[in-house]
Amino acid sequence: MAYPGYGAPPPGGYPGGPGGFPAQPQQTQPQQDPLYGYFASVAGQDGQISADELQRCLTQSGIAGAYKPFSLETCRLMINMLDRDMSGTMGFHEFRELSQVLNGWKQHFMAIDRDHSGTVEGHEMQHAISSLGYNLSPQGMNAIMRRYSTHGRIGFDDFISCCVKLRSLSNAFQARDTSRQGAATFRYDDFIQVCMST
Repeated sequence: MAYPGYGAPPPGGYPGGPGGFPAQPQQTQPQQDPLYGYFASVAGQDGQISADELQRCLTQSGIAGAYKPFSLETCRLMINMLDRDMSGTMGFHEFRELSQVLNGWKQHFMAIDRDHSGTVEGHEMQHAISSLGYNLSPQGMNAIMRRYSTHGRIGFDDFISCCVKLRSLSNAFQARDTSRQGAATFRYDDFIQVCMST
């Protein structure tokens, strides 16, 4: 059942988790993972990476492919989405989880970017959002286009930012929608914290 304004998981949750995220990140020995070299080259002694380090790491890994590299703001959003200990940084297992979903979102973007222009139009974006499990009204889609499009088209970096934001906001909403009726109560300070951390 999809609640108005966001995709709600069916009993047991979405296969793989909402928005394409694995339900539980797989724990492997970091040194055995091919991604570890990219991560370790910028993480330093503390084994954590900040937003600017994540940007450098993702650029070195080539995960954006032919698309424009991720902006610093997008990297901040990515860290906030997975920052369970509220440290403002990301460890390797969080980075691995992020890499998995980024690859999924990239494939999704490439599938709708049929002319290989590096951008998608509004109707393509609407299809992409719906297929990720989000049930947005026309007004919600218009808000997305106003926020993320340039001349009616959304680039890869902004597409990822939008996906991250939708997932984070939906999770925050669902956590407060205890009756699963599509309605949640936020105190003002709580609302500000949610908006600023997504």
